[in-house]
Amino acid sequence: MAFAIDREHLPAVLTSHPMTDAEFAALCSEHPDLSFEMTAERELIIMAATFSMPSLRNAEIGRQLANWAIRDRRGVVSDSSGGFVLPNGARRSPDAAWTLKTRVEQLEPAEREGFWHLCPDFVIELRSPSDRPRAIREKMHEWIANGAALAWLIEPADRTITIHRPGRDPEQLAGLDAMAGEGPVEGFVLELPDVWDPLRKH
Repeated sequence: MAFAIDREHLPAVLTSHPMTDAEFAALCSEHPDLSFEMTAERELIIMAATFSMPSLRNAEIGRQLANWAIRDRRGVVSDSSGGFVLPNGARRSPDAAWTLKTRVEQLEPAEREGFWHLCPDFVIELRSPSDRPRAIREKMHEWIANGAALAWLIEPADRTITIHRPGRDPEQLAGLDAMAGEGPVEGFVLELPDVWDPLRKH
């Protein structure tokens, strides 16, 4: 499925036929300058490559989460290039995610090397200027509805974090220098100064 879309028209949504994991991987490889997700309704979401400053923030979030996971030893961390096929059929790639190793070990060996057909236990999404408010809210609800025990939406523009939990309304916090994990990631603390300002002088 080859196509060309100008950046000013992104993100874009196209109707797609159902895809196998191999077909979806082939589509992604044909367009390395773009990012793809697919909704449960088989709508193909096409996004531009990440700008530099959001990329720095993503890297910092992933670094802190991965360092904690190494010490904790119970789970593994994936970044925005890692795709998950959720129980509702959607194909999503969170900016950062933590998944219990025991759940990954339940997958067949071949499945572990492809897209994991499961929902991460913990998800972090970093809102970029191009993210549409309604779409990002729906995505956060989707993570929880498909099995995530905790999901954070980090919004650098106003320095807020919205916490999503099963069975509870979202909770928005502002003015934080650190965000403490709970539930599956109790003990993890995200230090925020370098997320809010990746270029700050220490």
